[in-house]
Amino acid sequence: MRVAPSVCLVIVGWCLSLSAAWAAPDEAALCKDKGYPVGNQRNWFFDECVRVGSFTHHAEIPGLMGGRANTMTPAAQPLALPKAPQEPAYRWGISHQSGLSIDDYMNRQRVMALLVIKDGVIQVERYQYERNEQHRFLSNSMSKTITAMAVGLALREGRIQSLDDRADRYAPALSGTLYGETSVRNLLRMSSGAKFEERYDGKDDLARYGMAAYRGGAAEGARVITERLHPQGQRFNYASAETDMLALVIQGATGETLSSYLQARLWQAMGAETSGLWRAGANGLERAGGNFNATARDYARLGVLLANDGTRPDRPDLGEILPRDYLLEATDWKRHPQAFAPRQATPYYGYGYQVWTFPGQQRRFALLGVYGQAIFVDPAQKLVMVHLAANATAKAGQTSMGREMGALWYGLVTHQGSW
Repeated sequence: MRVAPSVCLVIVGWCLSLSAAWAAPDEAALCKDKGYPVGNQRNWFFDECVRVGSFTHHAEIPGLMGGRANTMTPAAQPLALPKAPQEPAYRWGISHQSGLSIDDYMNRQRVMALLVIKDGVIQVERYQYERNEQHRFLSNSMSKTITAMAVGLALREGRIQSLDDRADRYAPALSGTLYGETSVRNLLRMSSGAKFEERYDGKDDLARYGMAAYRGGAAEGARVITERLHPQGQRFNYASAETDMLALVIQGATGETLSSYLQARLWQAMGAETSGLWRAGANGLERAGGNFNATARDYARLGVLLANDGTRPDRPDLGEILPRDYLLEATDWKRHPQAFAPRQATPYYGYGYQVWTFPGQQRRFALLGVYGQAIFVDPAQKLVMVHLAANATAKAGQTSMGREMGALWYGLVTHQGSW
């Protein structure tokens, strides 16, 4: 049958429009044509051409941080994550736009993976940039909250006697340093008072600390941070080095690295399906401020555990995998001094124990990492959103992602409830 030229043009145009609709944002800038290449130890963090590849193969990059990736092996019986038969009609809005869908969000933002879990059931599972459920995604600073949970476990076991003990009680290598004189609690709240600026430009205090830590480990890095601007405990100031100090405290208190200590207590107990990989320095100690790698579904399992206040919903016989009282204290802004409350610690978020807290009376919190990594948790609704991205800038608030990610979360929360 002969088809009229006008019909052919309509079909071609329809196909081209579909192709454009299916294209993920900024594929060219993220180097789809090169197969989303993996970077090296020099460019993996800053070069957006290698961002997708590096953020999903981070544990494999040779020579990174002078060490290798430590492994947390998965559970023999993973927590099942069934999928809903179809996505709910979630809607969100921003500025003068309302009624936006999950499709709209994926078309607007550089999201590699997006999962929404309600009552332990996956409601949404989307991937872009040729990523899938088999890839391990880089946590960036979401790992800080995992580190804080290790502190809670060590406290429950009596390995750490008190959060108000000085760090150098457990990490003698920190003796004589500003961080060594800081309490564990104030490290958890990032309130050492140290002068420390993170701009993610390779020229800030984070870079200066990171170079020293690369050469001699976290304790050596601590020795380049020498100026205390404020008395400890009074002000929040975001400083990734303080999470590395907590890793030293855990190692000194337990005799194990984070990965070793958390493997059975957290990763296997919560029902992880795949190994978690955590990059370490030459001394074998994890760089705790970031550098953890897991599948999107295992991040979802972590979110489910947190949403259930530290218990596993399918295994009540396991009891409190994470100590409930500590977890509540870590994630509830009302249990911290006013300086750490939402809209006080920052213009929007508050800060607990290595976790971000939302404004409002209802307890909601988030694990956040640069370039758009996030796990949002609403315990009352048993609602979790996992958001793994390759944003154009390290700080999501410098692009539309920061506001739109928050607006999407608001839409999810208010879909069946109220803020």
